Amino acid sequence: MPNAFVHVELNTTDVDAAKAFYGKLFEWKLEDVPMGDGAYTMIKVGSGTAGGMMKHPVPGAPSAWLPYVEVGDIGEATAKAKSLGANIMRDVTEVMGMGWLSILIDPTGAALGLWQQKK
Repeated sequence: MPNAFVHVELNTTDVDAAKAFYGKLFEWKLEDVPMGDGAYTMIKVGSGTAGGMMKHPVPGAPSAWLPYVEVGDIGEATAKAKSLGANIMRDVTEVMGMGWLSILIDPTGAALGLWQQKK
């Protein structure tokens, strides 16, 4: 399927509490990966859509899940979203040599991440 959901990320106010809850609820394998000043927790589910958890980057914002959709050209897709009325919260950013992401708010107020994997 073109433009499939490929990753879901929990931006949370309390990473430790989220890891304890979801780890026990779903028996997910959680792996911390160093990232800048902190860590990113990879959610390894075996098959299906992958995920992660991190400290919410927006001070004062509530915890929320953010889905990512895979695109063929991150720059083009981000520009197209903007031309269609999206507010770009985070422009195209390389992620640890694995690929690129951008984060937008659609015209209805919903957050969505775009992802292009490095080939």
